[in-house]
Amino acid sequence: MTSLRPARRVRRHGPEADPAVLRTDDVLDALARREPAPDGGDAAVRLLRALTEDVDQRLSSVSITPST
Repeated sequence: MTSLRPARRVRRHGPEADPAVLRTDDVLDALARREPAPDGGDAAVRLLRALTEDVDQRLSSVSITPST
């Protein structure tokens, strides 16, 4: 039986690493940390950043009070 490992652990990060995968990792890591993501003019990255900001804004405005 093989053990499952997160994809990040099996990716190569040496000279043989795919640069596109490494850039994608950088973007996803930045978004996960809620930091500015390097978009390089990529519309998909701008959309992900906007969605992340929207979710953060909605979460901060949610009231946790019981209804009566």
